[in-house]
Amino acid sequence: MSAPVQPVATALAGAAAPRSQLGLYLSDSRQLFHSMDPAPFRERDLDPKATVSIIDRAQEPPAGRPLSLAVHPGPESAAADDAAVVSEPVHEHFQRRAIATRRQLRQLFRIGRISLLSGIAFLAVAVAAGEFLAGLVREKSYAWLPKESLVIGGWVALWRPLEIFLYDWWPILAEARLYDRLSGMDVRVLGTAERRAA
Repeated sequence: MSAPVQPVATALAGAAAPRSQLGLYLSDSRQLFHSMDPAPFRERDLDPKATVSIIDRAQEPPAGRPLSLAVHPGPESAAADDAAVVSEPVHEHFQRRAIATRRQLRQLFRIGRISLLSGIAFLAVAVAAGEFLAGLVREKSYAWLPKESLVIGGWVALWRPLEIFLYDWWPILAEARLYDRLSGMDVRVLGTAERRAA
């Protein structure tokens, strides 16, 4: 790959909403795909470096704006053939990533629910045990210590589920939505005349 994805400042105009255009410059369109993937060519994953570059550039436009990818292949590439080879695998690649990311989000929420139930149960046991121990040593000056220690431990047990439901889920959802945008973006392979004009 001769160069990473380059941002293009202009947006595509048309009847639909304006699209933020990403430019990908290659010496050959086949550089877009993972060379070590044993799957048939049209089913291969994208090259990791190309994927990272596309994702990084796609985060720059406003979140609600559709995207477009313009592939600039080398002068010896046949644009008509490249268009069929490139477009569908790019869409499928990011669609798979969107599905996998949402699966990860569902798994995170499942862990969060189990952790929350476990934390609440542990908190209830800790409070009851604290009250019991405090009753046993209520005449002692340190009677408050076992009770407060167990109560604090019970609240600490709720830290992980609270972290999941307050903070951990929304970056994963944002990532899935970005993959949705990438899976639906227009993919064009520029012909010789278009490459010269660009």
